[in-house]
Amino acid sequence: MGSKDTGRARIVVIDYESGNLRSVARAVEKAGVVPKVSSDPAALRDADGVILPGVGSGPAAMAALHSRGLVRPLLDYIASGRPFLGVCLGLQLLLDATDEGDADCLGLVPGRVRRLPDGLKVPHMGWNTVEFRREHPLWQGIPQDSHFYFVHSYYADPVARADVAGVTEYGVPFCSIYARDNVVATQFHPEKSGENGLRVYANFIEQVAAET
Repeated sequence: MGSKDTGRARIVVIDYESGNLRSVARAVEKAGVVPKVSSDPAALRDADGVILPGVGSGPAAMAALHSRGLVRPLLDYIASGRPFLGVCLGLQLLLDATDEGDADCLGLVPGRVRRLPDGLKVPHMGWNTVEFRREHPLWQGIPQDSHFYFVHSYYADPVARADVAGVTEYGVPFCSIYARDNVVATQFHPEKSGENGLRVYANFIEQVAAET
């Protein structure tokens, strides 16, 4: 599921105790690379590709990133233009702020994280379809309206609608994939999404290897 050079890609999965790290690391391994799971800010300096997973509370996750000294190195990494993949909370943290605790986030993506509408069962948990709004290397080989696995009570609402690359419906249509320049992030969990999810990670690794 990849070229012979993908194994050389230095992939870092950021450990800030807010993600299902083992599942993400196993999925990346299946896609052809043994990642480095690390909370060391210095690890980002030498990375070819970075994955920011995340589950749970947005404010707690931001506090964890700050306490580990990861915020500035993460912002510097993304500014360098190297490939970045956010997963679930790793998408939401990119925005300006979240309705959860009215807390600030990383401020990389203009917009706000909003709670799913009242009257819906939350968290939105289980399989749902993703409508790809444009072509992108991350979902090469994945059919339109494929199913992916979701677990979330909040969703990203970016200001720039052109950067919403995938949409899912749950009470409201929401951004399930954000993509701009070197940054791609998904609201769903690829590591829990079977073959299509593994393809997402494999495509990410191919992208990293191509730019290394």
